[in-house]
Amino acid sequence: MAQPPFVPQNPRVGRKFYESPERTRGAWKLTRPGDSHSSSPTSGNFQGPDQGYALLLAERFRSRLQLPEDSPLSPDAVLKGCVKVALKRASLLGRAPVASDIEMALLIWGFLDAEVPKELSELRRELFIDLDHNKYGVLDIVELCSQAALAKPVHEIRQLVKSDPLSLFETDLHKPA
Repeated sequence: MAQPPFVPQNPRVGRKFYESPERTRGAWKLTRPGDSHSSSPTSGNFQGPDQGYALLLAERFRSRLQLPEDSPLSPDAVLKGCVKVALKRASLLGRAPVASDIEMALLIWGFLDAEVPKELSELRRELFIDLDHNKYGVLDIVELCSQAALAKPVHEIRQLVKSDPLSLFETDLHKPA
């Protein structure tokens, strides 16, 4: 069927769809009131991306959890609390969570070691036992972890867990000699 004479043969002929803006000379400067004047974009204390990915990573550690057979703690509660600690660490470091964040959180709370000091065992039992029913209990777990400890590499955390595990927490349970 032939095309009617009032319809153009090629609609794009003679029409410009996009044109780049003119280039502005000089460097861009922070001049707006809302612009950040911080020299570091990773100043910490920001909720990082991919919290769902942290949960996926935590599931990979489920088989490595060391819970006593008579322990009232559920693996779900343990992973829930440790994921929040890992998210705090990732946030302090200004990045998304990675497997070492989850491992570090589990190490700090002694869930990757079969032998845990009595004080740490009692502390974690009182904090983690209620996580399935208390949504604010996670905040206590996260706040107890020292920011200085969370900034350390995982190999240093492993050494501290073996020598003085309560030094990783901001509590009165750890009293230097």
